[in-house]
Amino acid sequence: MSVRIMLADDHTLMRQGLRQILENQSDFEIVNESSSGIEAVEAARQLKPDVAIVDVGMKELNGIEATAQILKHSPHTAVLILSMYDDERYVLRAVKAGARGYVLKNSAGEELIQAIHAVQRGMACFSPAVAAFSRLAGQGCRMRVICPTASTPSPTGNARSINFWRKAIATSVLLTVST
Repeated sequence: MSVRIMLADDHTLMRQGLRQILENQSDFEIVNESSSGIEAVEAARQLKPDVAIVDVGMKELNGIEATAQILKHSPHTAVLILSMYDDERYVLRAVKAGARGYVLKNSAGEELIQAIHAVQRGMACFSPAVAAFSRLAGQGCRMRVICPTASTPSPTGNARSINFWRKAIATSVLLTVST
């Protein structure tokens, strides 16, 4: 069974690029593209997608407000924010609005694919640069999944890399490093 995905971004080129990346996955089906928050809310109300990928900075209704309204009309839709903003205020507001994940636009396509699978299964997924922010929100997500980025150090190598990964994993499951 395919994952039904809705794309919401005010930039046509971004939506087209996302569609191209995601349509290469045999288990993904793009059911809608919206260029504004208002369009996204209406599409979610009608189509009830499994996953909505939503940009923060859209015209008419921003992505955070659209997230709350999408979930009001389609509570089983997993909202994944895809944004260039790594600001704590945006992340916390998105999580409080009900987003299950927040992935930065500088992430690789494979990381977005992993994030889609994670949020569709009910997990939370955040880019490493914003993962600590999502933990602060304390919104009761069942699990925190860190989606590594291309700029994330490799888990192999020196002690510094190992400590990075220990902290990232501990943060992802809301534990301390010593736990």
